[in-house]
Amino acid sequence: MTSKAKKTSAGILLYRALDDGSEVFLVHPGGPYWEKKDDGAWSVPKGEFEEGEDPLEAAKREFREETGSDITGEFIELSPLKQPSGKIVYVWAVEGNIDATSIRSNMFTMEWPPRSGKEQAFPEVDKGGWFTISQAHEKLLVGQRGFLEQLQKYLGMD
Repeated sequence: MTSKAKKTSAGILLYRALDDGSEVFLVHPGGPYWEKKDDGAWSVPKGEFEEGEDPLEAAKREFREETGSDITGEFIELSPLKQPSGKIVYVWAVEGNIDATSIRSNMFTMEWPPRSGKEQAFPEVDKGGWFTISQAHEKLLVGQRGFLEQLQKYLGMD
């Protein structure tokens, strides 16, 4: 049996500074398994990348695929976090803005309903939203919450 390379993902933690604090942009995964989940289900826009691929370029690509928008700015590299699954996630924070109601995600297909033999297409991301840091701590997947703490330190909010 051959050992499998560790899976890696790269993403963008978009933030905006407001008079009363900062907000971060998160996405909610699409598809039937996530439909009724909210707290602890949201994510930084991210996706897997291959060995040898530039992680920041992959993060920008995944942001575009999941939101329909390109992202530019001064990218702040955060420390990678190992997820409960063993996957390593690399994230860059960048200040910017996006209309959460206008996101357009790429699609994926899966057999649905299970064991039906029917393939259905679903958006990889079904919605996006802006959240205060404290709201984001509730919404974000547990394994990604450390990125919020790193951003708070960077912004001098600790």
